[in-house]
Amino acid sequence: MTTADEFRALHERPEPFLLPNPWDAGTARLLAGLGFEALATTSLGVANVAGRTRATRAEILANVREIAEATPLPVNADLENGFADDPAEAAKMIDAAADAGAVGASIEDLTDDPRQPIYDIGLAVDRVRAAVETAHVRSVVLTARCENLWLGVNDLDDTIRRLQAYEEAGADVLYAPGLRTLEEMRAVVSSVGKPVNVVMGFADPSITLDRLAEIGVRRVSIGAALSRLALKSFMDGAREMRAGRFGFVGDLPPIAELQEFFG
Repeated sequence: MTTADEFRALHERPEPFLLPNPWDAGTARLLAGLGFEALATTSLGVANVAGRTRATRAEILANVREIAEATPLPVNADLENGFADDPAEAAKMIDAAADAGAVGASIEDLTDDPRQPIYDIGLAVDRVRAAVETAHVRSVVLTARCENLWLGVNDLDDTIRRLQAYEEAGADVLYAPGLRTLEEMRAVVSSVGKPVNVVMGFADPSITLDRLAEIGVRRVSIGAALSRLALKSFMDGAREMRAGRFGFVGDLPPIAELQEFFG
C-alpha cells in the first residue's frame, strides 16, 4: 500500500482520525513519535516561523517538502487558495505539492480581495473542479474548503450549499473552518456525503473526539493552534526572564527525551 493509499484509507474508517499540524521537521518528528497517523502542514504556522502574517508560495511548498521528508507519514498540504484566481493556475499548486511529497491537499475559496473575500460560487466550483482533476491524476486526496465562517460571514446555509457544490465537483473531503458548535458540525456532516474535516482551533474546546465521532466527523485537524501554543509558551518564558525570574526552566522537557524523537 502506498502512502497515498494509506491516507485515503484513513478517511474510510468509521471513526475519525487526528491530523495534527506541525510547522517544521522537528515538530513533525515529535508528532510521529507520539503515534499520530498522518500530518498536515499549516500555512499560518509557516508564516509564524518567518515572522510575517502570510507565507509565500515558495515557503509553503518548501515546508511541505521538509515535513514530507521528515517522517514516513502521509502529509496533507495547506495550499491556501492556490496563489491564483484562475482555476488552471491554482491547480498547478496541487502538482507542485505532490512533487514536494504531499498525498493530500486543500484549496480555499478565499480571495485576496478584501472587497470580495469569497470567490463567486461559479468560479469557486470551477477552481475545485480543476484542482480535483489535477489531484486525482497525482493520487492526491483533495479537500475543498469554504472560508465563510472563518471570515465572520455567519451564514451556515450558504456554507453548506458551497460544500455541497464542491462535493458535486469531485472533492474528496469537505472543510469549513470556523464551525464552533457540535450542532453546526452536525448540520454540515448530515448535509454532505463525503468525509468532513473539522478544525478544533476555532471550535468549542469542550468538544471531545468521542463527540465528533458520534456525529460522523471523519477527520480532525488543529490548524496553527499548536504553533500558537508554542509561541505563547515562548512569550511567557521570555516575559518571565525579562522580569528577572527563571521558574519556567523547571518545566522544560529533558534534552534526552527530545533526542529520542529526533534520533
